Amino acid sequence: MPVEVNAGLAGLSDTLILATVLLYVFAMIGYALELGFGRVTARAAAEPARELVTVGGGAPVAAETGGGDGARPVPAWASKAGLVAVVLSWLGWAANLGSILTRGLAVDRWPWGNMYEFVVAICFAAMTVFLFMQLRYTVRFLGAFVSLTATLGLGFAVRYLHIQAGPVVPALNSYWIAIHVSAAIIASGLFIMSGVSGVLYLIRGEGPSRLPSRADLEAVAHRAIVISFPIWTFAVIAGALWADKAWGRYWGWDPKEVWAFITWIAYAAYLHARATAGWRGKKAMIVQLVAFGCLLFNLVGVNMFLGGLHSYAGLPG
Repeated sequence: MPVEVNAGLAGLSDTLILATVLLYVFAMIGYALELGFGRVTARAAAEPARELVTVGGGAPVAAETGGGDGARPVPAWASKAGLVAVVLSWLGWAANLGSILTRGLAVDRWPWGNMYEFVVAICFAAMTVFLFMQLRYTVRFLGAFVSLTATLGLGFAVRYLHIQAGPVVPALNSYWIAIHVSAAIIASGLFIMSGVSGVLYLIRGEGPSRLPSRADLEAVAHRAIVISFPIWTFAVIAGALWADKAWGRYWGWDPKEVWAFITWIAYAAYLHARATAGWRGKKAMIVQLVAFGCLLFNLVGVNMFLGGLHSYAGLPG
């Protein structure tokens, strides 16, 4: 029996996505103003990694940069711009969540059954990770870059991946989509945080900079990967179990399966290099960025260029 689509909710979902993009853009501007006119830290990139501290004590996290020797006070308006950016980020986050919920309610299914919905959910996950991290940790310096990443991702989804809300193929009408795909989305959001931190690490020079110290950037990237790697591992295992249920085999060398495993190997190599060989700094960041490239190709490139059994996830015709 054909699934009826609630056109009103589907239209509301599309409207909320456009509102999300605008809110993220204005948030990005606010974060950029705070970063651009805020403190300049004179810490050298070669400074030994510091022990991370919490905002209020407790578990270790990245300490706030911009203080210490060689720093000047932050203008009051720049700090206010950062606070406004946080508020706009939460409003964008709420609109992003609303777009996902209304899309799912419009077709009465889990709202990540095609590439458009999947990318929207990943952008939501990335912003969720950042917003909840900045409640506890001093990582607001990443706001401009995470907002930019989410804006570009949503813009790409709206422009090139958008398809009308509708039913999915029977293989996707399974409780496994709530298990396997949800885990992949959460892990991807965390990996985006580490990827952004890695790019900034390579951009930052060794002299005075408005960017945080390389030690802080490396700490954020490592923490995100440590959390996300077991979640990605679970997603790969859950995908194999779903494949057995849907296609009668756990592994079939489908491009999506292969690249998911390549991504897993790449992040495992990063963690192994840090734990056993003691890799730190630029070498470790390059390895994790290679892994991040594998992740991006797995999430988008495979479906666009390689196809396979996962191509039914839907691209505009």
